[in-house]
Amino acid sequence: MNPASVGLVASVLLVAAVFILVTVTRNLYVCSPSQVLIFSGRHWKSPEGKYLGFRVVRGGRAMRVPLIEVVDRMQLTNMAIELAVQGAYSKGGVPLNVTAIANIKIPSEEPLLHNAIERFLGYPQQQIMLIAKDTLEANLRGVIAELTPEEINQKKVIFQQKLIEEADRDLMRLGLVLDNLQIQNISDDVGYLTSVGRVRGAKVRRDAAIGEVRARATAAVQKAQNTMNAEIATIEADLQVAQKENERRIVEATTKREAVIAEVRGQVQAQVAEAKAQLKAWDARVEQVRRKLEADVVAPADAQRQKAEAEAKAQASQVIAHGRAAAAAVTALSEAYKASGVRGRDALLLQKLVPVFDQLASTLREITVDRLVVLGASNGADGAAVKSLISANERLRAATGVDLVAAAKARVGAAE
Repeated sequence: MNPASVGLVASVLLVAAVFILVTVTRNLYVCSPSQVLIFSGRHWKSPEGKYLGFRVVRGGRAMRVPLIEVVDRMQLTNMAIELAVQGAYSKGGVPLNVTAIANIKIPSEEPLLHNAIERFLGYPQQQIMLIAKDTLEANLRGVIAELTPEEINQKKVIFQQKLIEEADRDLMRLGLVLDNLQIQNISDDVGYLTSVGRVRGAKVRRDAAIGEVRARATAAVQKAQNTMNAEIATIEADLQVAQKENERRIVEATTKREAVIAEVRGQVQAQVAEAKAQLKAWDARVEQVRRKLEADVVAPADAQRQKAEAEAKAQASQVIAHGRAAAAAVTALSEAYKASGVRGRDALLLQKLVPVFDQLASTLREITVDRLVVLGASNGADGAAVKSLISANERLRAATGVDLVAAAKARVGAAE
């Protein structure tokens, strides 16, 4: 390729680059945060599925399609509008003059933004403000007609809130937003509000006088109440002092009673302790006497008893020995009696008759017996003689009372 061709191609490329740069620069639109860009000329589908003849760019940048799209800007900044209504009749038929200030703006949210685009796209800001002012003044007159002058003047907050509610609905239909609305002044040309103010002032002065009188009366009543309360407090204080004095006396009496009780209790306890000590002493004395009695009486008595028991045992032993000896003698006598037969019986009988003979002989004079012959028992003639002698002795004893056998036995015993 020759140098001429290369230069031509370079020139064409440079021209094309310059053209593209100029085209991009002229069709690139940058949107600030206080503006919106409206690209119109083509159909766009909204997020809700509707087809619109424009698209909106809020902040940022976008490219315009040359020869097809047209770009417009709308400001989103606040617009301050001064409202002045002259001779607006209120509910009572009184004409009022009201001045206020409102801040409105074009909203950046949909669908209000679409309403503003449809109504004010291409309008200058002053014309938009004029339309908004006329709308707000009409709303202001409508709200004034619904309220009395007293309500408008005394309840400005309610009046302002009602005006905002009325104006906000109409502005939203236009695609505008009411940010703020403040009532600056309310007046009238006939002096109604002035007279109302005078009446109100008179009422205020009357209420102040009544309040002063009431305050004085209240102060007097309060003073009397305070005096009464002071007297009652004094009486209550005296009563409390008397009650405290009574309580003190009761406590003192109780303390004294407890002291007396403690003293008496101590005395009783001392007496009880003394009695217990005496009881112990008496117990010791009793123990001493008991031991002395044991030493002086019980021990000798016990010794005497033991001695008596020993003597009784000795005597019993002697009696037992005598008894045994007597029993042995009786047994021997019985055996001898059994062995001797009739002779033994006679001997035993004579032995028993000897005392009788002594008694019989004591009644008689002394008889001298030279010789006494005792006849032995015999089964023959001697036995018959003895029996005859005994029979004669029995008859003699029955007739005279003298027992010869017994007397003879007594003599024999004396002689021995």
